[in-house]
Amino acid sequence: MSNKLKLATIAVTAALMSVNAYAAGYQVNEHSASGLGRAFAGEAAVADNASVLARNPAAMTLFKTAELSGALTIIDPDIDVEDKKFGQTAKDIAPLAAVPGGYYIHPINEHLAAGLALFSSYGVSTDYPDDFNNGTAAGMTSLITFNVNPNVAFRINDHFSIGGGVSLVYGDAKLERHKGTKLALALGGKASDKSIEMEGDTFGWGWNIGALYEVNDDHRFGLSYRSQVDLDFEGDFTDSTGRITDANNNVVTGKLDVVLPAIAEFSGYHALTNQWAVQYSVQWIQYSKFEELRATSDQCNNGICMLKDEDYDDNFRYSIGGTYTINPDWMLRAGFAFDEQAGRSTLSIPDTDRYWYSAGLTYTFSPNTSFDLAFTYLDGKETTFEEDDTTFTSSGGAIIGAAQINYKF
Repeated sequence: MSNKLKLATIAVTAALMSVNAYAAGYQVNEHSASGLGRAFAGEAAVADNASVLARNPAAMTLFKTAELSGALTIIDPDIDVEDKKFGQTAKDIAPLAAVPGGYYIHPINEHLAAGLALFSSYGVSTDYPDDFNNGTAAGMTSLITFNVNPNVAFRINDHFSIGGGVSLVYGDAKLERHKGTKLALALGGKASDKSIEMEGDTFGWGWNIGALYEVNDDHRFGLSYRSQVDLDFEGDFTDSTGRITDANNNVVTGKLDVVLPAIAEFSGYHALTNQWAVQYSVQWIQYSKFEELRATSDQCNNGICMLKDEDYDDNFRYSIGGTYTINPDWMLRAGFAFDEQAGRSTLSIPDTDRYWYSAGLTYTFSPNTSFDLAFTYLDGKETTFEEDDTTFTSSGGAIIGAAQINYKF
């Protein structure tokens, strides 16, 4: 087995999993400012602007005119990981991140609508100190993904609508790893010396469907499903330690299949009065499909470079929110959510339970234009885990802010 590719495979794993810094498992929910203000409660049923396309295409039938929404979310995490054995703490391992989103809905007639969603489901980075003791599992990691998701919806009758779409998902990963204290002692050099580098990209396809049931104008329910996406990742892995002699310039091309699990969501929206409304959602993520990490290359024994079993279960995210309409120009939002821990914590995935505390508002500037602002404090439960015969503790949370503009044509 190629030592270089084994280390590189672990690095690719970190690249694809590091998004867990902001949600349980490795999912990113930040698709809109209006949704963030409710902690994303009711997202498959509310349809207050075109960003509903990220959650339920069937809700496009609620729109009477074409609408465009653009959102930008800024995530400022504060996550520390402490090495109990070595007495070292990596502070603020997840840098500031920006998550954009764009959505367009176009009603064709009273029964049919079409739309396009452009958003990032996965896109964040982690950056440990260069001299971190376990440098081969930590380091710098960056993952960017972009989802192009066209959709159509059809209203069957006054109460029931259905919709669906396809997704083209692009992923790009780049990372660096360092020797760390352990490898430096074994091979010589400094802990901060670079040991491996990796860069690669891939495309994957998926699909989504949704349904919307309207009891009346004040009460409706949404149900949506976004399919699993398989990313067949391929990239060049470079070993700078000099241990590889059977590869050209210590570079091996390897493949790693990674599962982005399926997601289902049930949401409700209820207008209690002309001013007050409540929303709620239950989201299910099929993390049990993430069973193993299998890296392959024709330069590895039997074609398998690494096989690592994973300990993940399906998990749930629960959210509840409320809105208060002050007048035709101003609306206030608030919400709370609980993310269940999805898998066993590791350095690359310090997963834990997370609690969302959210607030936001909408300002209607004109009959055609409105603005959304939102703020969330995300509190992560402190967790302790074992890796490489060492005990680690991860703690911290994140502050999330978002702004959005909506325009009706």
